[in-house]
Amino acid sequence: MTTKLETLKKLFSEDILNISKELTEGEVKFLKQLDDLLEEKYRPTINEHWVNATVPEDFFDDMGKLNYFQNPLLFEGREGAKTPSQLFQFFMSYVVARFDVSLVTLLGVHQGLGHNSFLFGGSKEQIAYYIPKLQSHELRTCFALTEPEHGSDVAGGLETTAKRVGDKWVLNGEKKWIGGANLADVIPVYAVDVETGKPKGFIVRPEQAGVDIEIIENKIALRIIPNTIIKLENVEVEEEQRLQNINGFKDIAKILYSTRAGVAYMATGALAGALRATLDYVTERKQFGKEISKYQLIQEKLAMMQGNLAHSMSICAQLARMQEHGEYDEVATSAAKMMNSLRLRESVAMGRGITGGNGILAEYDIARFFSDAEAVYTYEGTHEINALVIGRALTGDSAFI
Repeated sequence: MTTKLETLKKLFSEDILNISKELTEGEVKFLKQLDDLLEEKYRPTINEHWVNATVPEDFFDDMGKLNYFQNPLLFEGREGAKTPSQLFQFFMSYVVARFDVSLVTLLGVHQGLGHNSFLFGGSKEQIAYYIPKLQSHELRTCFALTEPEHGSDVAGGLETTAKRVGDKWVLNGEKKWIGGANLADVIPVYAVDVETGKPKGFIVRPEQAGVDIEIIENKIALRIIPNTIIKLENVEVEEEQRLQNINGFKDIAKILYSTRAGVAYMATGALAGALRATLDYVTERKQFGKEISKYQLIQEKLAMMQGNLAHSMSICAQLARMQEHGEYDEVATSAAKMMNSLRLRESVAMGRGITGGNGILAEYDIARFFSDAEAVYTYEGTHEINALVIGRALTGDSAFI
C-alpha cells in the first residue's frame, strides 16, 4: 500500500520545502486522482489544443465529476468543516496550472470570480438555486466586468449601463476579455445603474435577445481558453435576476480580493510546469557528446528556477494559512500576485533559453508556459496596479490617479 509520503514524493517532487506534507491524506488522494486524470486523458493532446485554440472536450464535465467543492475525501479529519481547506485550494490550482495555464484559468474563472459573484452577490434564494448547480458543474459561468476601454480603471470607468424600466432592467454596452462566455450557461454582467451611478450585477444568459458573443482571435497566450467580447443591446433582465447584493464597487471588490490569491497560486503552478518541462528536455537533449543537464550553466539556471518556485510556494502557503482564518488581506494578495507572476516570467525565459531553438516549438511544453506567462503577468491586476496597492499601504498615499 502506497503511503501518503510516498505519494507526495511522486506528486510534488519539486516541493523542496515539503509544504505539501501539511495536506491531509484525503486531500492527497484527491490531488493524485486529479493529476492522473490530467496526465492520462489530456497530456497526449494538450499542445495540439493550444495550437488550434480549442478547449479539450470533457474537461469541464470531468472536473465536475471530481466534485472538488464537496468531495468526502476533502473533509476526512476535518470534522465540522463546510468548505475545502485553503491549502488544498492552493494545491488544486497548482496541479492544474502545472499541467496547463489555460485550463486553470478557465476553471478559476468558473469556481472563483463567477461562482463568488453568485455566492457574495446573490440573495438567499439566488444562492440556494445557483450555488449547488455551479459547484457540481451542472451550470457553467464566467465573469463579465472588464470592457474594451476599461480594465485597471473599472472602479470608476464602467460604460455598460443598466436602466430600470418597471420590473426589468435594460442593459447596453460591451465587455471584453471575458473568458469562457461562449461556453457559459449564466453570465454575471456588471453595469452602472444610470439613476444612481453605482454598478450592479445582473444574471444574463447567452441565448437572450440582444446578446452577441464574439471570440477574440490571434492570441499569443492562453490560446486554449476562449476570451470573448460580449455586446449587449437592449438586453432585458428581470429584477429577480439582478444579483441583489451587488450595489457598489466595494461589493465587486470583495469578489476580486477573494480570488486574487488564486492567481498567485496559478502562477506558482505554472512555475512548476515550466521547471518540469525544462527538466524533461535537458535530461534527453545531448550536445557535445552528453546530456545538457550535465553542464554547469544549465544547472545554475535550473537552480534559479527551483529557487523561484520555492519562494512562490512559501508565499502561497502563508496566504492559504491566513485565508483559512478569514484573513483576506488586499496587500498580501497583491504582493503574492505581483511577485509570483514576475518570478514566473523570469523562469519561463530561462527555461525557454535552455531549450534553445526547440523551445519555440509548441510540441515542447516550455513554449506553452513561456507564452502563457505573459497573460498571467497582466491579468487580475497588472504588475503596476498591484504595486500601487502595496505602495499605498506603505506610504498612506494613493498614486492611482
